[in-house]
Amino acid sequence: MAAGSILLVEDEKAQREIVSTILSGEGYEVIALPNLKEGVRALREGTYDTVLTDLKLPDGDGIELLRVVVKERPALSVVIMTAHGTVNTAVEAMKLGAFDYLTKPLERDDLLLVTKNAVDKTRLLRENRRLKEQLGQQFSIDNIIASDGRMQEVLKIVRKVAGSGSTVLVYGESGTGKELIAKAIHQNSPRKDKPFVAINCAAIPETLLESELFGHEKGAFTGASTRKAGLFEAAEGGTLFLDEVGDMGMSLQAKLLRVLQEKEIRRVGGKETLKIDVRILAATNKKLDEEIKKGTFREDLYYRLNIIAIQLPPLRERKGDIPRLVGHFMEKHGRLHGKAMRGMSDEALNLLVHYSWPGNVRQLEGVVERAILFADGDILDGEALPLELHMKAGSAGKVDLELPSEGVSFEEVEREMLLKAMKKADWVIAKAAPLLGMSYRTLQYRLNKFGIKREEP
Repeated sequence: MAAGSILLVEDEKAQREIVSTILSGEGYEVIALPNLKEGVRALREGTYDTVLTDLKLPDGDGIELLRVVVKERPALSVVIMTAHGTVNTAVEAMKLGAFDYLTKPLERDDLLLVTKNAVDKTRLLRENRRLKEQLGQQFSIDNIIASDGRMQEVLKIVRKVAGSGSTVLVYGESGTGKELIAKAIHQNSPRKDKPFVAINCAAIPETLLESELFGHEKGAFTGASTRKAGLFEAAEGGTLFLDEVGDMGMSLQAKLLRVLQEKEIRRVGGKETLKIDVRILAATNKKLDEEIKKGTFREDLYYRLNIIAIQLPPLRERKGDIPRLVGHFMEKHGRLHGKAMRGMSDEALNLLVHYSWPGNVRQLEGVVERAILFADGDILDGEALPLELHMKAGSAGKVDLELPSEGVSFEEVEREMLLKAMKKADWVIAKAAPLLGMSYRTLQYRLNKFGIKREEP
C-alpha cells in the first residue's frame, strides 16, 4: 500500500523532478504537473491525500488551486511551496485553509515531515467523515426497526420534530430504546454535526450530577483543583440528552428549569453566567404526572420538558418487530464475534416471540448475543437460548418459585428442574420435554450439558 497519493503542481521542471523523486522514494504515488490548469483538472478527476503546489505558477497561482480544494475537496490537505520573499503570502494562504507551507530551497526532511503530517490529517478527516456518515445511516429514521403500528406512529412524530429546536420528552420502560430515539432526533436535525451528549441522571448522585451538568470553578468544593466545563458546555450547538430525568433531585430540577427558561448556566462555585445554545431531549421510565402528585417532580419543569411527548411501547406489545430485531442483532453480534449466522430455527423464533421480555429490546439483544456465543453452528436454535425462555407460560402451568433471601444459583435451579421433569416422565425424554416447554433436541442438549443421566436403581 502506498504511503499516500500526492498531487504536485510545480512549473520548474528540475524542482518538480527532485520533489517527485524524494516522495516516490518514500513510497508515495506522485502525479506531477506543470501548471494550474492541469492541476485543477487532475484534482477533479482523481483522488489524492495531499496537494503540494508552488505559490507562483505560469497561468495563475497556488492560491487559486487552494480555493478550488477548499470548495470542492474540503478534507484534502494543501501545502504551499514558496520562495522566502513571498512567505507572507503563504501565511495568508494558511488563513484561507492551507495546511502548511514550505520555503524554497526545500529541505528533504522538512518536505517529508510536512507531507506525512498533511497526509495523516487528510486521512483522519476522511475517516471522521466516514464515521459520521455511518452514524447518520445507523440513526436514520428509516433504519429503525419498527413494523409495529405504534412504533410507526413514534417515527412519524420523530420525523416531524427532528428539525425543530423543541424539547422532547420520551417515555418508556427501561430497555425500550429511548436513547435510540433521542439520537435519531439529533441525527436528523440541523444540529447533527454538533455534539450529542448523554447522561443518565439516575446513575450519578445529585451532588456530582450538578457538577457534571454545569461544570465547576477551581476551589468550588473539596477536590475541585481546576476549573471544569460541564456537559452543557460540551454539548454547545448540539443536543444534551437527560436520561431518567424523573430521578433528578428537586433542587437540581429548579436549576434545570432556569436553563430551559434563560438559556444560560452558571458553573458550581462561579459568579458569571454563560449563554448556551443546546437542545434538551429527556427521557424517563416514570409517570411524571404521578411524581408531581407525590411532590418529587416539579410541575413547572414538567411542562417545560413535555412540550412534545413520545411514548415508546414495551417489546411485549410490539412482538411483530421481534423477528427483524433478532435478525439485526444476529448480524451485528455475529460480525463482532466472528460468527456468520445464516438464520434461526422455527423453535428458537417461537420461543423468542412468545417470551414476555421484561427487559425489552436491551434484554433481547443480550439473549441473542449469548445465543450466538453458545450456538454450535451457523443456525441459532432453541438449544442456545436460556432456560427462562423455554419455561414459558402455558407449557406446564404457572411456576411459582420462592427465592430465599440469601439467593440461589440459577444453574442449580435449572439442573433441579431438569431432574424433576425426567423423574416424572420415567426418564423418557419425549415425555419430559413438553413438561418444560422444550423440544426433544433442546432437552437432550441440556441433559448433556449438566451430565444428567438416569439414576441406577
